[in-house]
Amino acid sequence: MAISSLTRLATSTITSPPPFATALIISRYFTKRIIFTTATKEKNPPRSFKTMSSSLNSKVIAPYGSWKSPITADVVSGSSKRLGGTAVDPQGHLFWLESRPSESGRVVLVKEDGDEPIDITPPEFSVRTLAQEYGGGAFRIYGDTVIFSNYKDQRLYKQSTSSKGSCPVPITPDYGGPVISYADGVFDARFNRYITVMEDRRVSRTNSTTTIVAVPLDGNIQEPNVLVSGNDFYAFPRLDSKGERMAWIEWSHPNMPWDKSELWVGYISENGDIHNRVCVAGYDPKIVESPTEPKWSPTGELFFITDRKNGFWNLYKWVESKNEVLPLYPLNAEFARPLWIFGMNSYEFIKNEAGKTLIACTYRQNGKSYLGILDDVQGSFSLLDIPFTDIDNIASWNDYLYVEGASAVHPSSVAKVTLDGRKVVDFKICWSSSSDCLKYESYFSQPELIEFPTVVPGQNAYAYYYPPTNPLYQASQEEKPPLLLKSHGGPTAETRGILNLSIQYWTSRGWAFVDVNYGGSTGYGREFRERLLDRWGIVDVDDCCSCAKFLLENGKADKDRLCITGGSAGGYTTLAALAFRDTFKAGASLYGVADLNLLKAETHKFESHYLDKLVGDDKAFFDRSPINFVDKFSCPIILFQGLEDKVVPPDQARKIYKALKEKGLPVALVEYEGEQHGFRKAENIKFTIEQQMVFFARLIGRFNVADPITPIKVDNFD
Repeated sequence: MAISSLTRLATSTITSPPPFATALIISRYFTKRIIFTTATKEKNPPRSFKTMSSSLNSKVIAPYGSWKSPITADVVSGSSKRLGGTAVDPQGHLFWLESRPSESGRVVLVKEDGDEPIDITPPEFSVRTLAQEYGGGAFRIYGDTVIFSNYKDQRLYKQSTSSKGSCPVPITPDYGGPVISYADGVFDARFNRYITVMEDRRVSRTNSTTTIVAVPLDGNIQEPNVLVSGNDFYAFPRLDSKGERMAWIEWSHPNMPWDKSELWVGYISENGDIHNRVCVAGYDPKIVESPTEPKWSPTGELFFITDRKNGFWNLYKWVESKNEVLPLYPLNAEFARPLWIFGMNSYEFIKNEAGKTLIACTYRQNGKSYLGILDDVQGSFSLLDIPFTDIDNIASWNDYLYVEGASAVHPSSVAKVTLDGRKVVDFKICWSSSSDCLKYESYFSQPELIEFPTVVPGQNAYAYYYPPTNPLYQASQEEKPPLLLKSHGGPTAETRGILNLSIQYWTSRGWAFVDVNYGGSTGYGREFRERLLDRWGIVDVDDCCSCAKFLLENGKADKDRLCITGGSAGGYTTLAALAFRDTFKAGASLYGVADLNLLKAETHKFESHYLDKLVGDDKAFFDRSPINFVDKFSCPIILFQGLEDKVVPPDQARKIYKALKEKGLPVALVEYEGEQHGFRKAENIKFTIEQQMVFFARLIGRFNVADPITPIKVDNFD
């Protein structure tokens, strides 16, 4: 659950927002304006505000929440490009996949070509797979060819990356609609084919069939040949350099891949079939582990990541002759992320100046990411000094690493890291989700990693706190800021302290913002992750409330203006906190869960048994569903929902909206046509953040927002 023409009706379906009129509630810059200056003679002309600010470092005194900021909703929506992966071809050209809100979320493969990157994907195509709904692994580069999944029909296409304007050619059958998806593929040069995970939804969307198949590349479109089948899920099919062995990950219900999975190796016969197979990890019932990211070294050794022994995802190597696995560098840190999407790449093989194979890898520890070089023979690890504090995937070519990362001052980016041995000699940003955001740097609020006590004695949880920050404004000393607490999605996921303009939108207007890693989050090992087992709706809610209480006790927020927001699983935590606790005064749920039983019945196959471990028995499903306890709600709520959402279907938002409206609470529902689980269109990203802001301001804020936002109607309020 990992993340229209507007009318003024709360139940309107949005297809395109109207011009933001300045009627209805017109926001002003501030309600009270005081400028401190030194005394001047009357004959001197008045100085401009800019001059006074720069010469005397004075600030406008204005209520929190009312500050004017250049980080507008347009800036936020325009900076919301998403990175969908990187790759490097044999000539060293960097490729990346980016989604573009300005093109209704279309996903484009881009090639670095001197100073001007070029789009490889033609305008009528979009590179995105719907496998397991969350996708990932939607393309693969081989030589001067790319194989990719096209969003509209979900077929695989083959295209040249060297010929400008080349036309993609389909290589899989047309099934009359997007009923079969492919992901996480690799080229098989030995048999001139493409090996990939295939999800078949022709019989049932909620009980699809997943296999590993081979797609011929000889130009003859035919049914893919099934190589591996029989389990519920597969990922990471990876061939050795000779095409003689294939490794893969598989798992079955009721497990999620981070609960328990298996790593297998299959031997490929002369006719291309898997004729023998061996389970490398995950088969021993005495060892609870979730192996992930298998990869063959240039010399034919199999490496992978698993969380056996210490409960942290660490690097291991398979000794084929003994069928045993060896740890490479044990550390209480996470070298991988939960397998929500296909195609993750947390480590790469590189060669040093002597031709020795080393491993470039990244790990995460205590809320920060690190990049380094691992010598598995010597068992040594050399850290690389780069500005990123958050790292996802890496790719390599010769002496370069291409690193997907971010920091408190870098938005989601791709950097070219030039190495000299085990030292960094150059760091250059190649791609940025918001290339011009540094012009707002003086408005940036720096995240502070906080550790706070939970309701369980001896157990702490974590969060990133962002104080209100604006170079031109300050509030009176007597006032405490409103606080917006965010509960991340997943819930098996992690929030990270990086530059996110949607957070800076709030803090630069005078809000305090806190992003919580409650018990059950990733990044802190299996024990922390499993705090949520059988206790979703309890631990996450308690931790969010404990975090808010911690900030109140430290004078960081106004107790009467505590708000909570979240999307997907975070939307569930939002609704549960508002139903079962009295900490927060208002909330915003984005495609959140109100009815756990309904979610279990309607959601897609990948997560159809997820709740079994998170919630528990039938009584727990009922007792922790906010929809069953509408009488316990007591504060305003605004809801946002995509009408094509297959993960959390629209009925969830509609049911809780109707119930709260009938109860008489202030409530609004915004529905978006053409949006799925998470909003991709710029106009909807903009509209969502603006309506949250003005909703909170009107209902509990005690201030007027500085932006000219026309609010939608709030039932039982307007």
